[in-house]
Amino acid sequence: MKPIMSKATAVWLIDNTSLTFDQIAKFCGLHLLEVEGMANDDVAVGIMGLDPIAGNQLDREELDKAEADPDYELKLKVLPSHTAPKKRPGPRYTPLAKRQDRPTAILWLIKNHPELSDSQISKLIGTTKTTINAIRNRTHWNISNIHPIDPVALGLCKQVSLDQAIEKAQEMKEKKNAGPDHQSGLKMNSSKGRSQ
Repeated sequence: MKPIMSKATAVWLIDNTSLTFDQIAKFCGLHLLEVEGMANDDVAVGIMGLDPIAGNQLDREELDKAEADPDYELKLKVLPSHTAPKKRPGPRYTPLAKRQDRPTAILWLIKNHPELSDSQISKLIGTTKTTINAIRNRTHWNISNIHPIDPVALGLCKQVSLDQAIEKAQEMKEKKNAGPDHQSGLKMNSSKGRSQ
């Protein structure tokens, strides 16, 4: 990670510290020659220096360690506000403009992939089971105007997640169909073996 406004930070570090150009270049994510050019006023002329300590990007202790040891690499202070928020579980937000596309996507999934369960469709599209049932039973208030359109083309889900859901549904269907037949086949074979 680079500090905010890395060139301005580099200018401040050149003017106010005894750090080596290499240390400043590594900390700011700049090329060594660019830092040398800043020190010689060839590059970044007119850029005001930005204090990384005042900007809460660096601690004074960290700077003192780096000034004492020319091989020491400065470490940027990581603040919780700079990290990406964790993806929270729960319903996905769908923009208002795309909400009207949900019923068309649901109808497409019901027609083209009947093996998908209501919960899988709900997760993919971000809708409720009552809406899915209303479209499946053709009792939706706007059913006459709903035409099936691929949810990936509408931007309601990604092709990868759709493929995974279909694959999972097919595996569940195969297990469900193979389970009783497979067991009854074993019973028939074992009864044949006893009668002989």
